Amino acid sequence: MINLAYRDIAHGFGRYLATGLGLGLLIGVTLTMAGVYRGMVEDGLALLQAADADVWVVQQHTLGPFAEPFSLSDEMIRGVLAMPGVRDAGNVAYLTMEVIQGERSVRVMMAGYEPGRPGGPDRLIEGRFITRNHYEMVADVRTGFRIGDRVPIRRHDYTVVGITKGLRSSGGDPMVFVSLKDAQEIQFLKDNDAIFRDRKILSESPVFNPPGNPNLLEAVEKRLFSNHRVNAILVRLQPGYSDREVAATIQDWLRLTAYTRAEMEEILIGQLIATAAKQIGLFLVILTLVSAAIVALTIYSMTQTKLKEIAVLKLIGTPNRRIAGMIVQESIGLGFIGFLAGKLAVTYWAPLFPKHVVILERDTLTALAITLAICLMASFAGVRAALRVSPPSAIGG
Repeated sequence: MINLAYRDIAHGFGRYLATGLGLGLLIGVTLTMAGVYRGMVEDGLALLQAADADVWVVQQHTLGPFAEPFSLSDEMIRGVLAMPGVRDAGNVAYLTMEVIQGERSVRVMMAGYEPGRPGGPDRLIEGRFITRNHYEMVADVRTGFRIGDRVPIRRHDYTVVGITKGLRSSGGDPMVFVSLKDAQEIQFLKDNDAIFRDRKILSESPVFNPPGNPNLLEAVEKRLFSNHRVNAILVRLQPGYSDREVAATIQDWLRLTAYTRAEMEEILIGQLIATAAKQIGLFLVILTLVSAAIVALTIYSMTQTKLKEIAVLKLIGTPNRRIAGMIVQESIGLGFIGFLAGKLAVTYWAPLFPKHVVILERDTLTALAITLAICLMASFAGVRAALRVSPPSAIGG
Protein backbone atom coordinates (compact mmCIF):
# COMPACT_ATOMS: atom_id res chain seq x y z
CA MET A 1 0.00 0.00 0.00
CA ILE A 2 1.35 3.42 -0.94
CA ASN A 3 2.18 5.70 2.00
CA LEU A 4 0.79 9.06 1.01
CA ALA A 5 2.69 10.97 3.70
CA TYR A 6 6.03 9.51 2.55
CA ARG A 7 5.31 10.39 -1.08
CA ASP A 8 4.27 13.92 -0.22
CA ILE A 9 7.30 14.56 2.03
CA ALA A 10 9.69 13.20 -0.61
CA HIS A 11 8.18 15.62 -3.13
CA GLY A 12 9.15 18.67 -1.01
CA PHE A 13 11.77 17.21 1.32
CA GLY A 14 14.05 20.27 1.41
CA ARG A 15 11.35 22.60 2.65
CA TYR A 16 10.06 19.99 5.07
CA LEU A 17 13.53 19.38 6.55
CA ALA A 18 14.30 23.11 6.85
CA THR A 19 11.05 23.65 8.74
CA GLY A 20 11.89 20.77 11.08
CA LEU A 21 15.36 22.17 11.78
CA GLY A 22 13.90 25.61 12.50
CA LEU A 23 11.45 24.02 14.90
CA GLY A 24 14.40 22.17 16.44
CA LEU A 25 16.13 25.43 17.30
CA LEU A 26 13.04 26.57 19.19
CA ILE A 27 12.87 23.25 21.01
CA GLY A 28 16.58 23.53 21.83
CA VAL A 29 16.08 27.00 23.32
CA THR A 30 13.13 25.67 25.33
CA LEU A 31 15.20 22.81 26.72
CA THR A 32 18.01 25.21 27.52
CA MET A 33 15.71 27.54 29.46
CA ALA A 34 14.43 24.60 31.49
CA GLY A 35 18.02 23.46 32.01
CA VAL A 36 19.05 26.88 33.33
CA TYR A 37 16.31 26.69 35.96
CA ARG A 38 17.29 23.14 36.89
CA GLY A 39 20.89 24.32 37.17
CA MET A 40 19.95 27.11 39.56
CA VAL A 41 18.08 24.64 41.76
CA GLU A 42 20.96 22.15 41.68
CA ASP A 43 23.48 24.87 42.56
CA GLY A 44 21.39 25.98 45.53
CA LEU A 45 21.00 22.42 46.81
CA ALA A 46 24.71 21.70 46.28
CA LEU A 47 25.58 24.76 48.37
CA LEU A 48 23.41 23.56 51.26
CA GLN A 49 24.69 20.00 50.89
CA ALA A 50 28.31 21.15 51.05
CA ALA A 51 27.58 23.11 54.24
CA ASP A 52 26.17 19.89 55.75
CA ALA A 53 24.28 21.74 58.49
CA ASP A 54 21.10 20.56 60.21
CA VAL A 55 20.23 24.06 61.48
CA TRP A 56 21.18 27.53 60.20
CA VAL A 57 21.35 30.22 62.90
CA VAL A 58 21.11 33.81 61.65
CA GLN A 59 20.31 37.27 62.90
CA GLN A 60 16.82 37.65 64.32
CA HIS A 61 14.01 38.38 61.82
CA THR A 62 16.17 37.75 58.74
CA LEU A 63 15.97 35.12 55.98
CA GLY A 64 19.55 33.92 55.96
CA PRO A 65 22.85 34.87 54.32
CA PHE A 66 21.68 34.21 50.75
CA ALA A 67 18.56 36.37 50.95
CA GLU A 68 19.71 39.59 52.63
CA PRO A 69 22.89 41.16 54.02
CA PHE A 70 23.34 41.06 57.80
CA SER A 71 25.85 39.93 60.39
CA LEU A 72 26.02 38.74 63.99
CA SER A 73 28.84 38.42 66.50
CA ASP A 74 31.01 35.33 66.19
CA GLU A 75 30.84 35.02 69.98
CA MET A 76 27.22 33.82 69.69
CA ILE A 77 28.56 30.38 68.79
CA ARG A 78 29.30 29.76 72.46
CA GLY A 79 25.62 29.98 73.32
CA VAL A 80 24.70 27.77 70.37
CA LEU A 81 27.17 25.06 71.43
CA ALA A 82 25.60 25.06 74.89
CA MET A 83 22.13 24.21 73.54
CA PRO A 84 20.84 20.65 74.11
CA GLY A 85 21.29 18.39 71.07
CA VAL A 86 24.05 20.43 69.40
CA ARG A 87 26.99 18.23 68.41
CA ASP A 88 29.06 20.79 66.51
CA ALA A 89 28.76 24.33 65.18
CA GLY A 90 30.79 26.65 63.00
CA ASN A 91 30.79 30.34 62.10
CA VAL A 92 30.62 31.16 58.39
CA ALA A 93 30.88 34.33 56.32
CA TYR A 94 29.68 34.70 52.71
CA LEU A 95 30.60 37.39 50.21
CA THR A 96 30.04 37.78 46.46
CA MET A 97 32.90 39.67 44.83
CA GLU A 98 35.11 40.08 41.78
CA VAL A 99 38.49 38.36 41.96
CA ILE A 100 41.20 39.45 39.55
CA GLN A 101 44.05 37.18 38.57
CA GLY A 102 46.41 38.65 36.02
CA GLU A 103 44.27 40.11 33.25
CA ARG A 104 41.26 37.91 34.07
CA SER A 105 38.36 38.85 36.33
CA VAL A 106 36.16 36.17 37.89
CA ARG A 107 32.96 36.77 39.86
CA VAL A 108 32.84 34.35 42.78
CA MET A 109 31.00 33.68 46.01
CA MET A 110 33.52 33.52 48.84
CA ALA A 111 32.82 31.36 51.87
CA GLY A 112 34.83 31.71 55.04
CA TYR A 113 34.74 28.82 57.49
CA GLU A 114 36.62 27.32 60.39
CA PRO A 115 38.61 24.24 59.24
CA GLY A 116 37.23 21.11 60.87
CA ARG A 117 33.82 22.66 61.43
CA PRO A 118 30.70 22.95 59.23
CA GLY A 119 30.76 25.31 56.26
CA GLY A 120 33.66 24.11 54.14
CA PRO A 121 33.73 22.14 50.87
CA ASP A 122 32.57 18.55 51.20
CA ARG A 123 34.80 17.10 48.48
CA LEU A 124 37.93 17.81 46.45
CA ILE A 125 39.02 16.62 43.03
CA GLU A 126 42.60 17.83 43.46
CA GLY A 127 44.87 19.11 46.20
CA ARG A 128 44.00 19.36 49.90
CA PHE A 129 41.71 21.20 52.30
CA ILE A 130 42.67 24.39 54.13
CA THR A 131 44.89 23.70 57.14
CA ARG A 132 46.16 27.18 58.03
CA ASN A 133 44.33 30.16 59.45
CA HIS A 134 45.50 32.55 56.76
CA TYR A 135 46.16 32.92 53.04
CA GLU A 136 45.02 29.52 51.71
CA MET A 137 42.13 28.94 49.31
CA VAL A 138 40.05 26.10 47.88
CA ALA A 139 38.37 27.03 44.57
CA ASP A 140 35.73 25.52 42.32
CA VAL A 141 37.05 24.25 39.00
CA ARG A 142 34.89 26.76 37.08
CA THR A 143 36.97 29.63 38.46
CA GLY A 144 39.81 28.48 36.22
CA PHE A 145 42.27 28.55 39.13
CA ARG A 146 44.89 25.83 39.49
CA ILE A 147 46.84 24.37 42.38
CA GLY A 148 49.61 26.78 43.35
CA ASP A 149 48.03 29.89 41.82
CA ARG A 150 48.37 33.05 43.90
CA VAL A 151 45.19 35.14 43.86
CA PRO A 152 45.37 38.73 45.15
CA ILE A 153 42.35 39.77 47.26
CA ARG A 154 42.33 43.10 49.09
CA ARG A 155 45.68 43.40 50.89
CA HIS A 156 47.00 39.84 50.60
CA ASP A 157 47.70 37.03 48.13
CA TYR A 158 45.97 33.68 48.63
CA THR A 159 47.45 30.38 47.46
CA VAL A 160 45.12 27.84 45.87
CA VAL A 161 45.70 24.54 47.69
CA GLY A 162 42.62 22.58 46.60
CA ILE A 163 40.15 22.31 43.73
CA THR A 164 36.50 21.30 44.19
CA LYS A 165 33.75 20.80 41.61
CA GLY A 166 30.04 21.55 41.39
CA LEU A 167 29.88 24.18 44.14
CA ARG A 168 28.26 27.38 42.92
CA SER A 169 25.88 29.97 44.27
CA SER A 170 22.25 30.00 43.14
CA GLY A 171 23.27 32.79 40.75
CA GLY A 172 25.79 30.50 39.06
CA ASP A 173 28.94 32.08 40.54
CA PRO A 174 31.67 29.52 41.35
CA MET A 175 32.66 29.32 45.00
CA VAL A 176 36.00 29.83 46.70
CA PHE A 177 36.69 28.88 50.30
CA VAL A 178 39.06 30.63 52.69
CA SER A 179 39.51 30.55 56.44
CA LEU A 180 36.97 32.43 58.55
CA LYS A 181 39.56 34.95 59.78
CA ASP A 182 40.54 35.78 56.20
CA ALA A 183 36.89 36.11 55.14
CA GLN A 184 36.14 38.41 58.08
CA GLU A 185 39.06 40.63 57.14
CA ILE A 186 38.07 40.69 53.47
CA GLN A 187 34.39 41.41 54.17
CA PHE A 188 34.40 43.67 57.21
CA LEU A 189 37.83 45.29 57.58
CA LYS A 190 38.14 48.83 56.20
CA ASP A 191 41.06 49.99 54.10
CA ASN A 192 43.93 51.90 55.68
CA ASP A 193 42.77 55.34 54.57
CA ALA A 194 39.28 54.79 55.95
CA ILE A 195 40.71 53.57 59.27
CA PHE A 196 42.98 56.62 59.44
CA ARG A 197 40.07 59.03 58.86
CA ASP A 198 37.85 57.27 61.42
CA ARG A 199 40.61 57.29 64.04
CA LYS A 200 41.18 60.97 63.44
CA ILE A 201 37.47 61.72 63.92
CA LEU A 202 37.40 59.66 67.13
CA SER A 203 40.57 61.28 68.53
CA GLU A 204 39.15 64.77 67.91
CA SER A 205 35.86 63.94 69.64
CA PRO A 206 35.69 64.90 73.33
CA VAL A 207 33.08 62.18 73.83
CA PHE A 208 35.35 59.29 72.84
CA ASN A 209 38.67 60.91 73.77
CA PRO A 210 38.05 62.88 76.97
CA PRO A 211 41.04 64.53 78.70
CA GLY A 212 42.66 62.31 81.26
CA ASN A 213 41.11 59.05 80.01
CA PRO A 214 43.09 57.70 77.02
CA ASN A 215 41.93 54.14 77.69
CA LEU A 216 38.42 54.98 76.45
CA LEU A 217 39.62 55.87 72.96
CA GLU A 218 41.72 52.72 72.82
CA ALA A 219 38.74 50.56 73.83
CA VAL A 220 36.45 52.21 71.27
CA GLU A 221 38.99 51.77 68.46
CA LYS A 222 39.57 48.14 69.39
CA ARG A 223 35.87 47.46 69.20
CA LEU A 224 35.19 49.37 65.98
CA PHE A 225 38.16 48.14 63.97
CA SER A 226 38.09 44.46 64.96
CA ASN A 227 36.68 41.69 62.77
CA HIS A 228 34.31 39.58 64.82
CA ARG A 229 31.22 39.47 62.60
CA VAL A 230 29.84 36.46 60.71
CA ASN A 231 26.81 35.85 58.48
CA ALA A 232 25.55 32.61 60.01
CA ILE A 233 26.26 29.79 62.42
CA LEU A 234 25.93 26.27 61.03
CA VAL A 235 24.82 23.60 63.48
CA ARG A 236 25.09 19.82 63.38
CA LEU A 237 22.93 17.84 65.76
CA GLN A 238 23.47 14.78 67.87
CA PRO A 239 21.60 11.62 66.79
CA GLY A 240 18.03 11.41 68.03
CA TYR A 241 17.36 15.15 68.28
CA SER A 242 14.75 16.93 66.16
CA ASP A 243 16.03 19.83 64.08
CA ARG A 244 12.77 21.74 64.58
CA GLU A 245 12.95 21.39 68.36
CA VAL A 246 16.59 22.48 68.54
CA ALA A 247 15.86 25.43 66.22
CA ALA A 248 12.95 26.48 68.44
CA THR A 249 15.16 26.24 71.55
CA ILE A 250 17.85 28.42 69.97
CA GLN A 251 15.25 31.03 68.99
CA ASP A 252 13.71 31.11 72.47
CA TRP A 253 16.92 31.29 74.49
CA LEU A 254 19.37 33.19 72.26
CA ARG A 255 16.94 35.59 70.55
CA LEU A 256 18.18 34.56 67.12
CA THR A 257 16.42 33.04 64.12
CA ALA A 258 17.13 29.38 63.35
CA TYR A 259 16.13 27.51 60.18
CA THR A 260 16.18 23.80 59.51
CA ARG A 261 17.77 22.53 56.31
CA ALA A 262 14.33 22.05 54.73
CA GLU A 263 13.39 25.64 55.57
CA MET A 264 16.64 26.94 54.08
CA GLU A 265 15.93 25.00 50.89
CA GLU A 266 12.50 26.60 50.74
CA ILE A 267 14.01 30.08 51.20
CA LEU A 268 16.76 29.51 48.67
CA ILE A 269 14.64 27.81 46.00
CA GLY A 270 11.07 28.82 46.77
CA GLN A 271 11.80 32.53 47.27
CA LEU A 272 15.17 33.56 45.83
CA ILE A 273 14.77 31.57 42.61
CA ALA A 274 11.00 32.12 42.38
CA THR A 275 11.25 35.25 40.22
CA ALA A 276 13.66 33.58 37.80
CA ALA A 277 11.38 30.55 37.67
CA LYS A 278 8.39 32.73 36.73
CA GLN A 279 10.38 34.46 33.99
CA ILE A 280 11.64 31.17 32.58
CA GLY A 281 8.13 29.71 32.78
CA LEU A 282 6.72 32.64 30.81
CA PHE A 283 9.41 32.23 28.14
CA LEU A 284 8.61 28.52 27.91
CA VAL A 285 4.92 29.28 27.36
CA ILE A 286 5.76 31.84 24.66
CA LEU A 287 8.15 29.44 22.90
CA THR A 288 5.51 26.68 23.06
CA LEU A 289 2.90 28.94 21.45
CA VAL A 290 5.37 30.05 18.76
CA SER A 291 6.27 26.42 18.02
CA ALA A 292 2.59 25.48 17.75
CA ALA A 293 1.95 28.39 15.40
CA ILE A 294 4.90 27.41 13.18
CA VAL A 295 3.79 23.80 12.92
CA ALA A 296 0.15 24.75 12.29
CA LEU A 297 1.04 27.27 9.57
CA THR A 298 3.48 24.84 7.94
CA ILE A 299 1.02 21.95 7.82
CA TYR A 300 -1.82 24.22 6.70
CA SER A 301 0.37 25.73 3.97
CA MET A 302 1.45 22.29 2.78
CA THR A 303 -2.19 21.22 2.66
CA GLN A 304 -3.27 24.31 0.72
CA THR A 305 -0.61 23.71 -1.95
CA LYS A 306 -1.98 20.25 -2.72
CA LEU A 307 -5.74 20.77 -2.54
CA LYS A 308 -6.13 19.68 -6.18
CA GLU A 309 -4.18 16.50 -5.50
CA ILE A 310 -6.38 15.81 -2.48
CA ALA A 311 -9.47 16.35 -4.64
CA VAL A 312 -8.10 13.81 -7.16
CA LEU A 313 -7.54 11.31 -4.36
CA LYS A 314 -11.13 11.76 -3.24
CA LEU A 315 -12.35 11.42 -6.81
CA ILE A 316 -10.70 8.03 -7.22
CA GLY A 317 -12.21 6.81 -3.96
CA THR A 318 -9.51 7.44 -1.35
CA PRO A 319 -11.25 7.57 2.05
CA ASN A 320 -11.03 10.70 4.19
CA ARG A 321 -9.37 8.65 6.91
CA ARG A 322 -6.28 8.03 4.74
CA ILE A 323 -6.05 11.66 3.68
CA ALA A 324 -6.32 12.83 7.28
CA GLY A 325 -3.72 10.22 8.30
CA MET A 326 -1.33 11.59 5.69
CA ILE A 327 -1.53 15.09 7.17
CA VAL A 328 -1.21 13.86 10.77
CA GLN A 329 1.81 11.71 9.90
CA GLU A 330 3.51 14.66 8.22
CA SER A 331 2.90 16.77 11.32
CA ILE A 332 4.21 14.08 13.69
CA GLY A 333 7.27 13.59 11.49
CA LEU A 334 7.93 17.31 11.66
CA GLY A 335 7.80 17.08 15.45
CA PHE A 336 10.28 14.19 15.57
CA ILE A 337 12.75 16.00 13.29
CA GLY A 338 12.44 19.17 15.38
CA PHE A 339 12.89 17.33 18.67
CA LEU A 340 15.97 15.42 17.49
CA ALA A 341 17.53 18.60 16.09
CA GLY A 342 16.75 20.51 19.29
CA LYS A 343 18.14 17.78 21.57
CA LEU A 344 21.31 17.58 19.49
CA ALA A 345 21.71 21.36 19.55
CA VAL A 346 21.27 21.71 23.31
CA THR A 347 23.74 18.86 23.90
CA TYR A 348 26.46 20.84 22.13
CA TRP A 349 25.72 24.40 23.20
CA ALA A 350 24.73 23.81 26.88
CA PRO A 351 28.37 23.51 28.07
CA LEU A 352 29.12 26.88 26.48
CA PHE A 353 26.66 28.75 28.71
CA PRO A 354 28.15 30.72 31.62
CA LYS A 355 25.37 29.43 33.87
CA HIS A 356 25.07 25.81 34.91
CA VAL A 357 22.64 24.00 32.59
CA VAL A 358 21.15 20.70 33.73
CA ILE A 359 19.09 18.67 31.23
CA LEU A 360 17.13 15.99 33.08
CA GLU A 361 15.80 12.90 31.34
CA ARG A 362 12.26 13.62 32.54
CA ASP A 363 12.44 17.14 31.08
CA THR A 364 13.58 15.67 27.76
CA LEU A 365 10.73 13.15 27.72
CA THR A 366 8.25 15.86 28.71
CA ALA A 367 9.50 18.07 25.87
CA LEU A 368 9.06 15.16 23.42
CA ALA A 369 5.48 14.52 24.62
CA ILE A 370 4.57 18.22 24.43
CA THR A 371 6.13 18.51 20.95
CA LEU A 372 4.15 15.57 19.61
CA ALA A 373 0.95 16.86 21.26
CA ILE A 374 1.48 20.29 19.69
CA CYS A 375 2.08 18.75 16.28
CA LEU A 376 -1.01 16.59 16.59
CA MET A 377 -3.20 19.55 17.53
CA ALA A 378 -1.60 21.75 14.88
CA SER A 379 -2.47 19.21 12.19
CA PHE A 380 -6.19 19.69 12.81
CA ALA A 381 -6.19 22.90 10.73
CA GLY A 382 -4.72 21.02 7.75
CA VAL A 383 -7.08 18.07 8.21
CA ARG A 384 -10.07 20.40 8.33
CA ALA A 385 -9.00 22.12 5.11
CA ALA A 386 -8.43 18.77 3.38
CA LEU A 387 -11.78 17.32 4.39
CA ARG A 388 -13.61 20.38 3.04
CA VAL A 389 -12.28 19.78 -0.48
CA SER A 390 -14.96 18.44 -2.82
CA PRO A 391 -14.02 15.74 -5.40
CA PRO A 392 -15.53 17.61 -8.40
CA SER A 393 -13.02 20.44 -7.88
CA ALA A 394 -10.37 18.09 -9.31
CA ILE A 395 -12.13 18.36 -12.70
CA GLY A 396 -13.53 21.83 -12.49
CA GLY A 397 -10.10 23.40 -11.85
